[in-house]
Amino acid sequence: MEYVCLDCGARYPGDSLLYTCPQCGGVFLLENLDFDQLKARSGQEWRTLFDSRAASRTTALRGIFRYYELLAPLLEEDDIVYLGEGLTPIVEAAPALRALVGQPFAYKNDGQNPSASFKDRGMACAFSYLKWLCRRHNWDEVLTVCASTGDTSAAAALYAAYVGAPLKSVVLLPHGKVTPQQLSQPLGSGATVLELPGVFDDCMKVVELLAENYRVALLNSKNSWRILGQESYAYETAQWYGWNVADLCLFVPIGNAGNITAIMSGFLKLLDLGIITALPRVFGVQSEHADPVWRYYDAPAASRHWQPVTVQPSVAQAAMIGNPVSFPRVRRLAERFVEKGGPRAFQVVRVTEQQIMDAMLLANRHGHIACTQGGECLAGLRNARELGLMNDNEHALLDATAHALKFSGFQDMYFSDSFPPAYGVTPDKSLANRPELLLPEAERQDCSLEDFTRKGAAAVVRRLGLQKKG
Repeated sequence: MEYVCLDCGARYPGDSLLYTCPQCGGVFLLENLDFDQLKARSGQEWRTLFDSRAASRTTALRGIFRYYELLAPLLEEDDIVYLGEGLTPIVEAAPALRALVGQPFAYKNDGQNPSASFKDRGMACAFSYLKWLCRRHNWDEVLTVCASTGDTSAAAALYAAYVGAPLKSVVLLPHGKVTPQQLSQPLGSGATVLELPGVFDDCMKVVELLAENYRVALLNSKNSWRILGQESYAYETAQWYGWNVADLCLFVPIGNAGNITAIMSGFLKLLDLGIITALPRVFGVQSEHADPVWRYYDAPAASRHWQPVTVQPSVAQAAMIGNPVSFPRVRRLAERFVEKGGPRAFQVVRVTEQQIMDAMLLANRHGHIACTQGGECLAGLRNARELGLMNDNEHALLDATAHALKFSGFQDMYFSDSFPPAYGVTPDKSLANRPELLLPEAERQDCSLEDFTRKGAAAVVRRLGLQKKG
């Protein structure tokens, strides 16, 4: 495996902690120098192999490393860390929701990973690599460090706690910008949790400076091994749909751009090996409160200029990033995607904060467990339809990156109409839901259990208008 700089083309061996090019500062993608040897197997042989592993009882092959040869074939079996990540369910939209949206679609529930987000895919690969690297170099201590809006820190702390020595976990969070549910995760895993004022981009700059000057393992999406692990999303998707993704449209929140990078990279590998015969279409989605990638691609091709933006508060906290570190990867892979799949193969759509919250609640009202990023994707699908970017025969797959419970605070703010003005969210009363107290507390204190049971039942009957049995 070699690191390849996307800016200057410099190459470095894969057995070192590198995140940006020492020559020019560009970001890396990892390249398997023996990739062409994988073509000795036909596409059908690869499909048969991966399908047969679906029944494996070998721990190392039960998660993302079902696709071992496509990820990190330098690892030995004992290096591989498996906590139950990957192979998350694809759930078709409830019939009523599908009819309402007007497009067939499904959610891939990556919130059903161990730490309740898609970040576990990348961490499983990154920590497996770190185990291999520590053994190779006989390192007695390595500090893993990441900046986070919540999910990255939860995943990094969980995997570090499981692997243990010589790895120790430190996470750097923007103060007040992480939900209480997400903050509880790295604390519970025993990580050293440090906060700084500002937003994610500010914390990321601090982490980058540390990684450039000290022996620490950076675990944000600048880490190419993390991107490699997240490619498993593409492999699982292709396998679920019988290796035929020609009419599939994937909607992916952009955030720091690591996931959309990995998904495009994964599908391009499958196409190169003949495992799939056509690419799906990929739609990146951004909130108007953090939309630098949308702005770049919204401009005419000849006049595109990359410009970070200052973010505003967003309910899709993982996407509240104004200068995504993986944008150079996105640009390079989008070019290849369009070259192989045509001009409609890669698109970016923008949504409002109001649309994100309404879509999340709408999805969950129909039996899904979408997070705000999942709401962002549903809002992106609806906007894509309105813009005429979708065909009726296409099937959409939406990325619910985390579990809905991580963002229950935003749901509470919506139901209680307590969003600060900066979010620009006005609740739709038809989606609001609040508990109702049927009897005053004194009713339970001042009567027997038998009397309370009768009064309680009578209150329920009045509220619901129940009719007695005939």
